[in-house]
Amino acid sequence: MSTTSTALPKAPDTRTSSEADQRHRRRLGPGWFLVSPSVALLLLWMLVPLSMTLYFSVIRYNLLYPGENDFVGLENFHYFLTDAGFMPGMTNTLILVGSVLLISVVLGVLISALLEAADFAGRGIVRVLLISPFFIMPTVSALVWKNLIYHPVSGILAAVWKFFGAQPVDWLAQHPLASIVIIVSWQWLPFAILILMTAMQSLDQEQKEAARLDGAGPIAIFWHLTLPHLARPIAVVVMIETIFLLSVFAEIFTTTSGGPGYASTNLAYLIYTQALLQFDVGMASAGGLIAVVIANIAAIILVRMLGKNLTEKY
Repeated sequence: MSTTSTALPKAPDTRTSSEADQRHRRRLGPGWFLVSPSVALLLLWMLVPLSMTLYFSVIRYNLLYPGENDFVGLENFHYFLTDAGFMPGMTNTLILVGSVLLISVVLGVLISALLEAADFAGRGIVRVLLISPFFIMPTVSALVWKNLIYHPVSGILAAVWKFFGAQPVDWLAQHPLASIVIIVSWQWLPFAILILMTAMQSLDQEQKEAARLDGAGPIAIFWHLTLPHLARPIAVVVMIETIFLLSVFAEIFTTTSGGPGYASTNLAYLIYTQALLQFDVGMASAGGLIAVVIANIAAIILVRMLGKNLTEKY
């Protein structure tokens, strides 16, 4: 005796179509019309200056010759890339960004770990003092370093050199790029400390206690527990600082003016010299577009390298 079973027809899956309908309704809902003015204003805010820069980059636009606005195509880009200051400016930009990132990340991790491990009176005040340089304007901090610390006659470093019987050093003239690296690192180190110190407070203390019970020392706990926990905050610090460090200008303008020669000139200051010192707006616009392309390439590389690794890990 055989029994036959008839399969019931499967109900059509309407979940996909309903989700698509919901997305379509959200697009046409009142929320889109409420957001659209701000989106349009943001697009105008970005597109108008970018369009003007694109236009100026393909014409001969020098303020010393206002009547000559001929179309030159890619000539401004060629002149900027072959300018004597482009390669020193590009090299100095990479050195500045890499050095500040290394200093801020390494010292930020160490200082944050020491503050988290140490328990002493006034730790909150120390945290506030460590973070406070980040809120000082770049021009003000550069003036402080130039006149109170680096000055070869009345600066603090000159007084220390004289105390030990040594000849004071004119830091901004003899070591201009290293001096600017120290100034910018002093400004951005508090940002790294703030992010990393906040992240350390979310570290599971039970894991640390279990590691101590298993005989792990402070260095082993730091290497195997603290550093892996700080992988995501370090990636955030690197991405944000890289974008801002590519456009460092106020510190160079206030202290060394890009000199001696091109010793402390970066891309941002080179564009400034083309636009406001040589009055070549077309060439400066081409340089600005090149700097934008470089910044976007760096941002894409960082997001893909760091973001993908963190997504896979977490």
